[in-house]
Amino acid sequence: MSEIILETKGLTKHYGGVEALNNANFTLHKGEHVAIMGDNGAGKSTFVRQITGVEQRTSGDIVFDGAPVHFSGPIDAREAGIETVFQTLALADDLDVPDNLFLGREITKWNWLGPFRVLDYKAMRAATIEGLQRTAVKIPNIRNTIQNMSGGQRQCVAIARTATFASKLTIMDEPTAALGVQETEQVENIIRTLKEAGEPLILVSHNMRQVMDLMDRIVVFRRGRIVADLRKEETDGQDIVAYITGAKTQPQFEGAA
Repeated sequence: MSEIILETKGLTKHYGGVEALNNANFTLHKGEHVAIMGDNGAGKSTFVRQITGVEQRTSGDIVFDGAPVHFSGPIDAREAGIETVFQTLALADDLDVPDNLFLGREITKWNWLGPFRVLDYKAMRAATIEGLQRTAVKIPNIRNTIQNMSGGQRQCVAIARTATFASKLTIMDEPTAALGVQETEQVENIIRTLKEAGEPLILVSHNMRQVMDLMDRIVVFRRGRIVADLRKEETDGQDIVAYITGAKTQPQFEGAA
């Protein structure tokens, strides 16, 4: 097995007396694509928020790229090499594509002016075009503002931003939940491009067909706990549903649900 890029040990998150995540032990290897599945409220998005520093964990450890980490926020995670597409997309509607891709990490010029900086729009546009080409995202006019784009185009911009800057890990939380067939196919092509490039990915998804087509491994959450860790070639949709509903639990996770 290849080197581990991400590992969580006993990762736990409580909201008052509610256990949203409990004792999650998870590993992701370099180049591996892993799906996180489970019913609504199973703890999937909570798990992602702990990894990316959106929320602070109650207890447990996170090891990223061989070192223990404790991100104080998403910017720390991003600077460490974790790029995330959240369900909310986190795009600025009034800005165009380059401005959204480089939001918070703008390219500047004339840096010798001390505290004053001038945005290098030409460099950002060129890098945007390169990033869109690398992820096979097609945006007819990159100067169009996000508010004038379709839902699929917005999603693809968010994913292109993630794929363009991700140096070590990409996380996608339900990236195709609100998309049509053609838009979903475009997002899935981006995922395939990441796989071909050897970039590891965590995908939170309810789409069984998508998971079985694209992922290497499926980790199932139920009631805030991991109840199954399955190799794609050793399982099927019916088997996964049994773990999601609680009809079945892997021996090593007995008592977890």
